[in-house]
Amino acid sequence: MLELKFIRANPEIVRADLLKRGYTEKVAWVDDLLEKDQKSREITIEVDRLRNRRNVIGREINETRKAGGDIAGLLKEAAAIPGEIKEAEAELQAITERVHYYLMRLPNILHESVPVGKDDTENVEVKRWGEPKVPPFELRNHGELAAEQGWADFERAAKVSGSGFYYLKGRLVLLDMALQRFALDLLVGRGYTPLSPPYMMNRAAYEGVTDLADFEDVMYKIDGEDAYLIATSEHPMAAMYKDEIFEEKDLPLKFAGISPCFRKEIGSHGIDTKGLFRVHQFNKIEQFIFCRPEESWAFHEELLANAEAIFQGLGLPYHVVNICTGDIGTVAAKKYDIEVWMPRENMYREAVSCSNCTSYQAVRLNIKVRDPAEFKEKQYVHTLNSTAIATSRAIRAILENNQQEDGSVVIPEALRPYMYGAETL
Repeated sequence: MLELKFIRANPEIVRADLLKRGYTEKVAWVDDLLEKDQKSREITIEVDRLRNRRNVIGREINETRKAGGDIAGLLKEAAAIPGEIKEAEAELQAITERVHYYLMRLPNILHESVPVGKDDTENVEVKRWGEPKVPPFELRNHGELAAEQGWADFERAAKVSGSGFYYLKGRLVLLDMALQRFALDLLVGRGYTPLSPPYMMNRAAYEGVTDLADFEDVMYKIDGEDAYLIATSEHPMAAMYKDEIFEEKDLPLKFAGISPCFRKEIGSHGIDTKGLFRVHQFNKIEQFIFCRPEESWAFHEELLANAEAIFQGLGLPYHVVNICTGDIGTVAAKKYDIEVWMPRENMYREAVSCSNCTSYQAVRLNIKVRDPAEFKEKQYVHTLNSTAIATSRAIRAILENNQQEDGSVVIPEALRPYMYGAETL
């Protein structure tokens, strides 16, 4: 979330950003938040005054009594103070809750390079790599091909778990693991620490990572427990240092998260939604960085370069898009997507999401870095995340882009050492 002191000092920036996003209904929140914030500080001062008066008035009563004076007025005042404090504290609590409501729902401040647009159709392409091709023969549906070749079983998975789940078998299991190891080896070679996080998080930690009002509908909650299955390893990695302070020498911290991801959401658009592209469970290697604020924009480009290196290593054509205001969501200040070429649809489809969240998550999670200059305040760190590889989507891309007319699939050369030297599926 945004720091309250930032909103106090820069309300015009917050309002302009909301208008840029098209959140006109939230502009009034800023004025109400600032009014309530001012009122809360006035009430706090009054409560402190009343508490101090409560401490002082006892002495005044004793002194007046000893002097033979009339203490009736003082006794009446003393009797009224607890009620006045209780009333003021109740008002303060209501105001504090409303301010917190606004803070938890106001979006991050966008970087100036984020394009204005109404939805994903107005994202802006910034680069392409590889030559997208459509073969002269009719491509098989990746899900049907995998099922017929004995590489996956969707029907039995639906019987056991419902639609949107799958069994991977044989060669596709090896391909899934090969994709993970290939991405992990690249990241480790570039200084990222492998991390296997918990697969469940409690609500307090999850609220520190994202706006649950936007995200809760796509998450799985454990019935009767304060626990959610993770939608991405980004979330437990971000929450890992909740309420902690880094020393400057400890940053940056770079992680490669390894985990399954669990999501209710399953898409209905596109010609090949049945299969591996939009599913309820998939494996992913996720990049995550904690850094000093002045470093985050350079690291944003580093995360993108890492993900591009993976897809270039796989030989899969892609383009990179700068996500527009209508598609970016509330947490990121800027986001790139890598969309990989899917020849059956004759279009690019999302495979990587790469975000600089600036201090938005760190404020919610209360994660700071101590400035070595003692006279300066501690700063909130910046957090960044990016997909390295989401294996189910990459598998679909390989099954389509590398499919041969006889139904065989050429294994990307970079993955062959992880698949016992095999050249084809």
